[in-house]
Amino acid sequence: MPYKAGPLLEKVNFPSDLRKLKEEELPQLCKELRQYIIDVVSEKGGHFGASLGVVELTVAVHYVFNTPDDQLVWDVGHQAYGHKILTGRRENFHTNRIYKGISGFPKRSESEYDTFGVGHSSTSVSAGLGMAVANRHKKENKKVIAVIGDGAITAGLAYEGLNNAGSENADLLVILNDNCMSIDPNVGAMKEYLTDITTSHTYNKFKDDIWSMLGKLSNFGQSVQDIVSKIDNATKTFLLKQSNLFESLKFRYFGPIDGHDVIRLVRILKDLKDIPGPKILHALTTKGKGYKFSEEGNPTVWHSPGIFNKETGEIIKSVPKTPQPPRYQDVFGHTMVELAEKNPKIVGITPAMASGSSLNIMMKAMPGRAFDVGIAEQHAVTFSAGLATQGLVPFCNIYSSFMQRAYDQVIHDVAIQKLKVIFCLDRGGFAGADGPTHHGAYDFAYFRCIPNMIVSAPMNEEELRNLMYTAQLDEVKLPFSIRYPRGNGVMAEWRKPFSKIEIGTGRKIKSGEDIAILTIGTIGNLAVNACAELVKQGIDAAHYDMRFVKPLDEDLLHEVFSKFDKVITVEDGCIMGGMGSAVLEFMSENNYSAQVKRLGIPDSVIEHGEQKELYAECEYDVNAIIKTAIELVGIKKAMAS
Repeated sequence: MPYKAGPLLEKVNFPSDLRKLKEEELPQLCKELRQYIIDVVSEKGGHFGASLGVVELTVAVHYVFNTPDDQLVWDVGHQAYGHKILTGRRENFHTNRIYKGISGFPKRSESEYDTFGVGHSSTSVSAGLGMAVANRHKKENKKVIAVIGDGAITAGLAYEGLNNAGSENADLLVILNDNCMSIDPNVGAMKEYLTDITTSHTYNKFKDDIWSMLGKLSNFGQSVQDIVSKIDNATKTFLLKQSNLFESLKFRYFGPIDGHDVIRLVRILKDLKDIPGPKILHALTTKGKGYKFSEEGNPTVWHSPGIFNKETGEIIKSVPKTPQPPRYQDVFGHTMVELAEKNPKIVGITPAMASGSSLNIMMKAMPGRAFDVGIAEQHAVTFSAGLATQGLVPFCNIYSSFMQRAYDQVIHDVAIQKLKVIFCLDRGGFAGADGPTHHGAYDFAYFRCIPNMIVSAPMNEEELRNLMYTAQLDEVKLPFSIRYPRGNGVMAEWRKPFSKIEIGTGRKIKSGEDIAILTIGTIGNLAVNACAELVKQGIDAAHYDMRFVKPLDEDLLHEVFSKFDKVITVEDGCIMGGMGSAVLEFMSENNYSAQVKRLGIPDSVIEHGEQKELYAECEYDVNAIIKTAIELVGIKKAMAS
């Protein structure tokens, strides 16, 4: 095994081993578990701060509850590294987020301890409630525990789950992991509310009295129901002023408690285990706990720092010898500021991904015109629609996979009303190590079927800037989608003067005689390389950058199908319903006949890995484009030269 576990951790392969330890050994186990995470992540990369912050919670839950019979549901999964290590995956943990290795998130097919697959936030309460109700229906005495962060609880789905759980009176324990952070610092009234609870001297004194009462009553052998009755009465008398939100949802509220005191956590969880009905335990934690550089540094940076020197805290980044293209997200962020300086109507909106999308650049430069609305994609879209009704020009920046959560709002609140909201979809296409929950595979397909939508994708940074410039012009009256990938672009000198792009127009990148290759978005750069290689093999391929999936450039397509009987479409998105499908529809509707081969993401779930590895797996990398062209044109033609 490439990484050495401490003496206690080495003996714990599954939670059943953990439960053999004495309570007084748990702090040392937590120390060893935290160090193991530091050792591996510092060399392999991955999410960091969130999992360090819940080490004690992880150990305490698995120690008290009989997992996997008792069902533990994690929210998001950034915080589940300790859980993976304790549930049979320590020896494989070094493969975390690596191609063909274990997933960076809980995954049902990976372990029976992963009760629910999570990548997007705020699903734990609803999923946990479903399990609890199912257990009740089957008359099974299983406990369900949902661990949700204070950032994730800002999403509407979390409230829906809490509201339903209270009315169902299901036996569900929700643990609120409160560290005042999601990825960026949390925003909104919930953050302020939780802060009020945690800083109230009156409330905290009352809370201590409650837990003291629990201990004394337990010692006298009183029944759990008696204890609960006394807690309820005390709550009605003293607590409602401070925690009425959770109590009004019919949850019994306990806390706040120190989420890093593992022995106290164990004792409290043992008490809560015997209290029926919906209950919430509010645990205060520190993101990055136990690693001083993370605790003292920028928690956003240490959310997922990459490879770093664990002794010095230095984040290791290779320094290129020549100027490198910027990340697409940074081009977006800087371009937002440039455009907003010229157009006072422009505002920016992001659902809790200010740094991930680089809208933080505008938030710093123009704090009154850029808004982080919390983990609330549905709200972000309808909030943007409301801004648009008043003549503002909202740029709503959401990851492609997260936009899936707001699909109804895009249709109902934006498209039907023809409101000018500009959707900038980051992480379009394969997202890399985050895997299938984060791949932006479907946006071409799910946006192009919506009336009144303009759907586009730039091939490079200059095109991204020009599409953003075009979208905000007064003459554009419709919702406008611009999608771009995770990672770096292709232009070191990218800051070019703005130029309007005619909506629904593509461009010819290269003329050719033998075959036409149609691409959309940044994947077109692979086709440029493929065309150059095909020339060497005797195939003269034409290359067209479609730029728009909707509206299609019909003049360009008439040119293609009038000249070529062999066509390849390439997209970094799902084949079903994507750009290739749109081209086939055009061909059919206009009575053309050609051999068309569509390359893109197949109709299957693609796991995690580097983008280039996934392009190859799905057969739309440079080699796959070359191979497909040779197959269509014919070996003889290819070998003639």
